[in-house]
Amino acid sequence: MDYVEWVEAVETVEPHVVRIMTPQCSGTGFLVSHFENSLICAIATAAHVVSHAQYWEQPIRIEHKKSGKTILLRSADRAIFLHAVNDTAAIVFANVELPLPDKPLDLPPENRSLKVGNEIGWLGFPDAVAHGDLCFFSGRVSAYREKQFEYLVDGVAINGVSGGPAFWNGASRVTLVGVMRAYIANRATGETLPGLSVVTNVDKFHELSKLFKSVDEAKEKESPPKPPNTKPESSNPALNRTHLKRRR
Repeated sequence: MDYVEWVEAVETVEPHVVRIMTPQCSGTGFLVSHFENSLICAIATAAHVVSHAQYWEQPIRIEHKKSGKTILLRSADRAIFLHAVNDTAAIVFANVELPLPDKPLDLPPENRSLKVGNEIGWLGFPDAVAHGDLCFFSGRVSAYREKQFEYLVDGVAINGVSGGPAFWNGASRVTLVGVMRAYIANRATGETLPGLSVVTNVDKFHELSKLFKSVDEAKEKESPPKPPNTKPESSNPALNRTHLKRRR
C-alpha cells in the first residue's frame, strides 16, 4: 500500500481549510462541496461552532488562512444545515471572494469505514495554544462506533480545532475521513488525563450545495433555528475500499 507523505497531504488539504469565527467562539471548517456552474459552495464544520450564531442570527466570519482573505456572512448571506446528534454542520453561501479550490477533497464510497489501526491526520486552529495558526495533528483509529457513525482516534483535539477536516493518506491519495468534532478526556480518576478524539463523517454534505441555485433557495430549506444544545438527525459514514472493511 502506497502512502502520500504527511507533508504532501497537509499541502493538499490546507487550501480547503478555513477559520470560522462568531461572536461567541471560533473553530475550523473546510470546503466540502462546490457547484461547478455556480458560486454556491458548502463549508463543513462542527455544529457547536455555528449553532449559537444561527439561532441568534449573528454574523459569521470566515477566514481563508492560505490566502489571508476574509469574508463576513450575515444571516441573509448564508444557509446553515445542522446535524446536532453528530455535531456536524454545513454553511452554504455564494463565494465571490475566497480563493477556495474548484474541487473538494475526495470523499469515501458509502458503507465503508477505515479499519482500526490506520493513521489519520487533521488540521485546525487551536486558538487556546496557537492563536490563528493552522496546525497539523495525527493519530491512530482506536475504534469505529457503527451506530454513532464516528471514529475514536488516539490523538489530540484542542479548542478551535473543532470542525477541521480529518483525512487519510493511503492508496496514493488524500481522502477525507470526516470532521473533527470533540475530545473525550479520561476523568476516571478525578483528574483530566489523555483521552480520545471523535471524528464524524460528512458524506451527506458533499452534494448539498448542488441542490440549490441560489442562497435564497437554500435559505428556504435550511435547518430551523433551535437552541444550540438540541440534537437533530445524524449523518452516514464511509471510507475507501483498501485498508477498509464493509459495514454490515
